[in-house]
Amino acid sequence: MSQVQTVGDRIRQDYACFPQNQSYDLYAEDVYFEDPLNRFQGVKRYRDMIAFIQRWFQNLTLELHRLDLQGEQAFQTHWTLSWIAPFPWKPAMAISGWTDYRLNEQGQIVAHIDHWHCSRWAVVMQLFGQSPEPSPDQR
Repeated sequence: MSQVQTVGDRIRQDYACFPQNQSYDLYAEDVYFEDPLNRFQGVKRYRDMIAFIQRWFQNLTLELHRLDLQGEQAFQTHWTLSWIAPFPWKPAMAISGWTDYRLNEQGQIVAHIDHWHCSRWAVVMQLFGQSPEPSPDQR
């Protein structure tokens, strides 16, 4: 089994139990992380972000729709993250998107870049009961 397959299998397991028991050992110390709200480097900051999500949001699920290998040092996941926001009216929220992962020669994740199928504004509007509009590529 190749390094990229091994890492992909562990990421598959991480999605199934997200946000508990994540495999932070898969990430290089200086991993680059990006999503529509954040951009930073370092596995410690990544751990802190997951801890924040776990502390503040309820009923978190990260559903993996598919994982595509893209050569020997890259793969992509397609997913939906859903949760209950920490507001008195307990709005249910969800974001679907994909993640591009890149590995170094040692098989560690050096880039984790999340993309959403909706705008940041569409996510905010879910607080008020409005579903996000699908992006043109989802229609």
